[in-house]
Amino acid sequence: MHGPGSAAWLLVALCAATGAYCLLRMRSGVEEQRRTAGGEALMGFGMALMATPAAVITPPRAAWVLYAVVFGAAALRALWASRSSPHHLHHLVGTFAMAYMAVGMAAAPSGHAGHGGAGATPVTGVLLLYFAGYVLWSGARLVPVATAGGGPPVSGWGDRPELARACRLSMGIGMVAMLLTM
Repeated sequence: MHGPGSAAWLLVALCAATGAYCLLRMRSGVEEQRRTAGGEALMGFGMALMATPAAVITPPRAAWVLYAVVFGAAALRALWASRSSPHHLHHLVGTFAMAYMAVGMAAAPSGHAGHGGAGATPVTGVLLLYFAGYVLWSGARLVPVATAGGGPPVSGWGDRPELARACRLSMGIGMVAMLLTM
């Protein structure tokens, strides 16, 4: 995941800010929004840690194994939750991608996947296609649509659907950037 220095720091900042906003969204009065925001906060902060430049910190192999276990467990939770809501299928793909990248980093010599390897695997290609499509789709959903009556007033930061979509768009962009460096 360790690309050029300035790009890596921008990715760290984007993912950390997204994770922080998702923590704010956990204050919502709606249980499902709180649960979703918690999972997205985990993703945002996990992506920020994974994108930290190698010159600053090179985690030991055991850290990557721990990441794989944490995101593997999150993928199982998303799989279970997807029985009741198809929205969780995206969380399933995202947590699987994080576990996949962590396994790749753990298996790579000295924890630097994508540097001098044999190229992208088919799994990486499928994940790239999925997240690139997701970024285009969610970006198009952010385009304002004229409404006749306006919506009900929003009660707080945690209940702003357009900010939640922007948060997910940011994480999708970050995922594309991270997968490109694999």
